[in-house]
Amino acid sequence: MATEATVSARIPKALEKELEQYMEAEHLERSSAVRKLLYSSIQEWKEAYALKLLEGGKTTFSRAAEIAGLDVWSFSAKIKDAKIQWVKDRAVREDLGAL
Repeated sequence: MATEATVSARIPKALEKELEQYMEAEHLERSSAVRKLLYSSIQEWKEAYALKLLEGGKTTFSRAAEIAGLDVWSFSAKIKDAKIQWVKDRAVREDLGAL
């Protein structure tokens, strides 16, 4: 059973040029470069999504850290950097109850 999947996408020529510049600068072949960029972008999206859910009161602090794929200390630094308002009574009670 394969542990990897093939993904195919059409991209504008300008983006292909930027990918080639990235490949050259990072000394990577195409599939490694795309994989590295995809991992980075997915991680960035998970963090932004977790912050959005937390700020909107849709999840607890500890669950948001889990969604982001970060430990609570690293996630708390992301919250500080994003300057979001997230403390809500219900969320705090749930987090304290989990301790």
